[in-house]
Amino acid sequence: VQCQQMSNISSVSEFLLLAFADTQELQLLHFALFLGIYLAALLGNGLILSAVACDYHLHTPMYFFLLNLAILDLGSISTTLPKAMANALWDNRAISYQGCAAQVFFFVFFFGSEFYLLTVMAYDRYTAICKPLHYGSLLSSRACAQMAAAAWGSGILDAVLHTENTFSLPLCQGNAVNQFCEVPHILKLSCSDAYLREVGFIAFSFCLGLGCFVFIVLSYVQIFRAVLSIPSEQGLHKAFSTCLPHLVVVSLFVSTIVFAGVKSTTTSSVYLDFAVSFLYSVVPPAVNPLIYSMRNQELKHAL
Repeated sequence: VQCQQMSNISSVSEFLLLAFADTQELQLLHFALFLGIYLAALLGNGLILSAVACDYHLHTPMYFFLLNLAILDLGSISTTLPKAMANALWDNRAISYQGCAAQVFFFVFFFGSEFYLLTVMAYDRYTAICKPLHYGSLLSSRACAQMAAAAWGSGILDAVLHTENTFSLPLCQGNAVNQFCEVPHILKLSCSDAYLREVGFIAFSFCLGLGCFVFIVLSYVQIFRAVLSIPSEQGLHKAFSTCLPHLVVVSLFVSTIVFAGVKSTTTSSVYLDFAVSFLYSVVPPAVNPLIYSMRNQELKHAL
């Protein structure tokens, strides 16, 4: 039995992604849907990148962090959708071992970095509204660069730890995963108790994310207190217009994660698994540019 297991372990050179549909016609329909969403995400995030980079009026901390968010969104959606589109178009399910590892690494990296960046953006809004006189000193160019670098660096550290630990496990339960390569699905293929170490890493990341979420909530408690005390209706409207997009993006991000976590603890159909994976990996990067540009007059003017 042990020899057979070792043979199975050594034979995993590629993974099989779950097909989106049973027929070629539905596969092509999925391809068209993914292509439309991907192009919309590229256009929306690309316009934000261009506007912030080219208009000097937008060279402020808030738009600097928004530029970083657009880059992370582009990276996040480019990690999963191109491979999904190629598989749907050519009716192919295979992804190489290295390709699957790369997909896990970049997805964890972009996903973690985005949540850390959203936490930094909450601090930016808190400082702008609750401590406007100290805004320039607390969020200088150097401080903004350091905070953005900390968010990106934390995401890289998360990705290295999770990817290295997940793909160092012996795999002997087949090679079929979900529509995307994700850590929980790789762990299900493990035949070793060493996967508990990765569960520990996931628990640590959850606690860290919970700390960031609590920080965001406390920041907005202080923000709403300050906003409600603003006597000017114009100032009140400006404060809400700059805070609401970030709050909506955070709510969308957290709600999809919570829904995915609840789903993973229950038995569900293949189609629900796909819907959840699609919801938290594709929808936020495509919708975030629309949320930020909808009520932002400065960004609209720059565009």
